[in-house]
Amino acid sequence: MRRLRRVKILATLGPASATRPMLARLFAAGADVFRINMSHASHDAMRERIRMIRSLEAEFGRPVGILADLQGPKLRVGTFAGDSVELAAGASFALDNDPTPGDINRVHLPHPEILRALEPGHHLLIDDGKVKLQVVSATPEQAVTRVVVAGRISNRKGVSLPDTEIATSAMTPKDRADLDAALNEGVDWIAVSFVQRPEDVAEVKKIARGRALVMAKIEKPQAITRLEEIMEIADAVMVARGDLGVEMPLEQVPGLQKRIVRQARRLGKPVVVATQMLESMISSPVPTRAEVSDVANAVFEGADAVMLSAESAAGQYPVDAVATMDKIALQVESDPNYRALVGSLRGEPEATGADAIAVAARDVAETLDVKAIVGWTASGSTALRIARERPRTAVLALTPSVDTARRLTLVWGTHAVVTHDAQDVADMSDRACELAFRDDFARDGERILIVAGVPFGTPGATNMVRISYVEAPKAG
Repeated sequence: MRRLRRVKILATLGPASATRPMLARLFAAGADVFRINMSHASHDAMRERIRMIRSLEAEFGRPVGILADLQGPKLRVGTFAGDSVELAAGASFALDNDPTPGDINRVHLPHPEILRALEPGHHLLIDDGKVKLQVVSATPEQAVTRVVVAGRISNRKGVSLPDTEIATSAMTPKDRADLDAALNEGVDWIAVSFVQRPEDVAEVKKIARGRALVMAKIEKPQAITRLEEIMEIADAVMVARGDLGVEMPLEQVPGLQKRIVRQARRLGKPVVVATQMLESMISSPVPTRAEVSDVANAVFEGADAVMLSAESAAGQYPVDAVATMDKIALQVESDPNYRALVGSLRGEPEATGADAIAVAARDVAETLDVKAIVGWTASGSTALRIARERPRTAVLALTPSVDTARRLTLVWGTHAVVTHDAQDVADMSDRACELAFRDDFARDGERILIVAGVPFGTPGATNMVRISYVEAPKAG
C-alpha cells in the first residue's frame, strides 16, 4: 500500500476515532501516524489504542507510526467565592499564595514558581487571552496587576505567561508516569509540551534513551528565543500554532511557521504543522476555502507532516477530514509551482560524507530520471538525509528495524519497508530492485538509485551510490 503524496498526515485519536474499524478507515483514507493526546487518555486507554494501531500493520502490510503527546504543566488560577468575577479595564487585581476563594480584588495562584518569576511589566493571559493583566509589582507571595483587557474570570481558568520564563521542568509527575507507560508500550515518538529551553527536551531524551524519538512542540515565546538550540537537540519539531497564537500576536504566527519549517528543513529534522488546519470540519463535511489554503501553504513549504486535532479526535467527520487533507496534498504536489517552491527552501548540506552522498543522489536521480532512490538504513539517518533534499524522485527506505520503519512514517516522501540487512553488494542491489518492483516504484527495465553504507549494518556510514536496473520476477 503506497501513498502517492510526499507530505504525511498525523491524525489525533479521541472519542470519534478510537475504535478498530474507524482506525482502519482513517488509515485507508490517508493517516500515516496516529497521535494519542495524554491530556485525555488514561494508561489503559492508551494501551488499547496502541494495540489496535499495531494490528493495522498486519492488515495493511505497512508500518504505522504512533506519537504520544505529553500534557505538560497546566497553569490555572484558583477558585472564586462566587465562581467568577467580572474585571473592568484599568482595575487593580492581585494573584497571591492565599488559598482562600477569590473575589473582585484577588485570586489564588497555586503556582509559587510563577509568583517567584513574575516581574513588573510582565503580562498574564487568562482563559486563552480573553483577559489580559499586566504586572505592576511582584513578590514571591503576591503579584499586583492592572487589567489591560477586561472580561470575566471563572474558576480554574488557564494562565499563559508570554514574557516569563518559569524555573520549572516541562515534565510534571503525570508526564513522567505517562512517558514511562508510553515507552513501555513501544510508541515511536514522544511530543513534549511547554518547552521553554533545550534542557526540557534533553530531560525527556535522557529518560527515553533512544526507545522513542522526541519531538519539541514550539508553542511558547520562550522557545522562539532559543529556537536553534532547541531544534539542535530535538529529533523533530511541531509548530503548535494554537498556544503560540495565544501567547504571541496572531499576525506573527505565519512568519514563525515559515521560520520553524525552514530551520527544520535545514537541519534535516521532521517538522509537523498543527492546530486548526481543518477546524470547521469538526462539524461540517467540507472545509472553508481559507483552511484549504492553510493546509496547502504547509505543503508548499515542504513540511514533513500536517496534523489533525479535534477534527479526527472529536469531530463528526473524521474520515472526511483525513481524506480532504489527502486530496489537498495530492493537488498541491502536482501543482506546477510546487517543485520550484519546495526546492527554493532547500538548505545547504553539512560538510559530511553522508550529506554529500545524499545531495549527489538527488542530482543523479533527477538527471537520469531514475524511478526511486532506495536508501538502506539501520537507524533512519540515511532516509532523513535523502528526504532533507526533497528530491523529485520517490524515496524507498529499506531497514532491518521495524522501529526505524515506524519512525520514518513521519518523514517527508519516505516509504519504509522492513527487510533483513544486505549481506553483500549483490544482495543489496538485488533486493532493492525486487522491493522497488513489488511496491510499484519501478517497472521491468527501469533504473533505481541505491544509497547505502559499507560495511553493511553500520549506522551512519552512508558512503555508497549505485545505479541498478529492475527486472520483473521470472514466472515459476
